[in-house]
Amino acid sequence: MNETEILDLLYTILPAIIVGLVSFYFFRTYSENEENRRRFLILRENQKTSLPIRLQAYERLALFLERISPGKILFRVKPNSEDADMYANLLIANIEQEFEHNLAQQIYLSNECWDYVKTAKNATITMVRNAAGKETVQNADDLRQIILKNLMEKQAPTDAALSFIKKEVKSLI
Repeated sequence: MNETEILDLLYTILPAIIVGLVSFYFFRTYSENEENRRRFLILRENQKTSLPIRLQAYERLALFLERISPGKILFRVKPNSEDADMYANLLIANIEQEFEHNLAQQIYLSNECWDYVKTAKNATITMVRNAAGKETVQNADDLRQIILKNLMEKQAPTDAALSFIKKEVKSLI
């Protein structure tokens, strides 16, 4: 083969190679776009079913935070006896029970939101324990008064978590 025959062969093969590369490029682009479109449609369909479930989880945790709020739990859970330690343990047991009842809701929340909820629960328990540990507490009524007095002086620990839940729900809707 001489040089002109090789050039003629290249001239005939080169357009076919170019057409093949352009076809490959367009086919790959089309396939990627179709895959992205399918993902989008699946995501949109999943959101139709998952959004109500997620909103229900936020509602349940908002209710949980309201139920363990120190001011509300004191009126909902009455003391069984005059012993302040027994009443503090009863309050803490109620908080823990409420928390365990709503534990599964964490799978629908962001990690940050779940951390806020856990922190609010732990801070509320700490508030009850600190109030029960004061020397001025003689009975369950004294414990209730000290906890209510603390609430008047500073914000309830559940308020920050409830505020965060509201903010996160607004970003979903």
